Amino acid sequence: MLPQRIIEQLIAIVGESRLLLEADDLKRFGVDRTTLWQAAPCGVVLPGTVEEVQSIVRLANQCNLAIVPSGGRTGLSGGAVAKDGELVVALDRMNQVIEFNPMDRSVTVGAGMITGQLQQFAEEQGLFYPVDFASSGSSQVGGNIATNAGGIKVIKYGMTRNWVVGLKVVNGAGDVIELNKGLAKNNTGYDLRHLFIGSEGTLGLICEATIQLARAPLESSVMVLGIENFAEIVDVLACFSHDLDLSAFEFFSQLALEKVVAHRGHAVPFQTETAFYALLEFEHSSPEIVDKAMALFEHCLDKGWVMDGVISQSLSQAKNLWKLREDISETLWQWQPYKNDISVRISRMADFLGEVDQLVMEQYPDFEIIWYGHIGDGNLHLNILKPELLSVDQFHNKCVNVSTDIGQLLAKYEGSVSAEHGVGLLKKDYLHYSRSAVEMDMMRSIKRAFDPNHIMNPGKLFD
Repeated sequence: MLPQRIIEQLIAIVGESRLLLEADDLKRFGVDRTTLWQAAPCGVVLPGTVEEVQSIVRLANQCNLAIVPSGGRTGLSGGAVAKDGELVVALDRMNQVIEFNPMDRSVTVGAGMITGQLQQFAEEQGLFYPVDFASSGSSQVGGNIATNAGGIKVIKYGMTRNWVVGLKVVNGAGDVIELNKGLAKNNTGYDLRHLFIGSEGTLGLICEATIQLARAPLESSVMVLGIENFAEIVDVLACFSHDLDLSAFEFFSQLALEKVVAHRGHAVPFQTETAFYALLEFEHSSPEIVDKAMALFEHCLDKGWVMDGVISQSLSQAKNLWKLREDISETLWQWQPYKNDISVRISRMADFLGEVDQLVMEQYPDFEIIWYGHIGDGNLHLNILKPELLSVDQFHNKCVNVSTDIGQLLAKYEGSVSAEHGVGLLKKDYLHYSRSAVEMDMMRSIKRAFDPNHIMNPGKLFD
């Protein structure tokens, strides 16, 4: 419980209606989409301005009160979990378009803006915000930046980091800092903006972001290809990416397809059933590019890499094909999956896939395993579904061992234990498989510089 004197000071900063203390609010704002921890914040505060955020952080420093920043709470690594009496600072009210500059093709928005709203705003200006993923309808821009969110178009457009040209933040000491100010060129020493991107709220609160927008994409076609052998997905990727400028290359397993079809009512892409499916998208300005894609498809058939396939003939068909991939994550939540979000370089993907697949078959012969991911940028999502008869704790305990084994494999292949979901609480025990001791010491030093009293999202990333 918050002491009355702190309650009164928070009310003085944001108003009584914007300090939430009821049990339902604490539960709703105190967790993200992980299911392993119980929400236990001391309160939830909803600032509306940068100045209010600054006042909250300064008060927290005076009172030795830990803060958990909260965006759309769509994270999958426990980065927004408040389980130890922290104060949740939710940015939901800071969701306005602050400035749009058509000459620079940039827009400054509050950190609480929903990702899908930013995408819609860009489209209304005849432009494009390319960072896209299943939770774009509920995730917030600040959370995307704090986790350097990726998604389905990284192969062409890169991660969130590539589109952030300026930030206004409040660091852990309560200072307001403007970082880079929207400049395309700024060669004046350390670029502190990039420290906040992917920092998971451990350095401070992202309040405003200046986002670079892209030109609107050309018309796109979508193909779904049936592939029988795991490693041959990489062969198909190499074939198509050599001759086409792909905007996406995704994959999912037959089990993933079955779940989505059964629970979302989507149609299967074709009648041939294969162990895996690749979904690829490419933009085209002429029929010749589509013809080239069909020639590549025929080549993959001749090689035996692809068993069957379909190409979209309309915008609506393209959207329906995308739903087979995009709806997987939401569909699987009812099984409370244990997720591994991992990556290696594409050049090492085939060997890595074989070893991980063998490991999973040995460790989980009786569990349902769902594979999908952004194979075009080396990112795999391994989902282990919780059996109905196991409690969450029992299930988690069984899954921990394989995370350690996968971590050791990732160290061998010089990969990452978290490709795009962040580290949070879930992955911090495995961080040493991807970061050296020297790197982790430097990260702790950086945190001390920005957050000297260690009030910002403590326990996340590292202890």
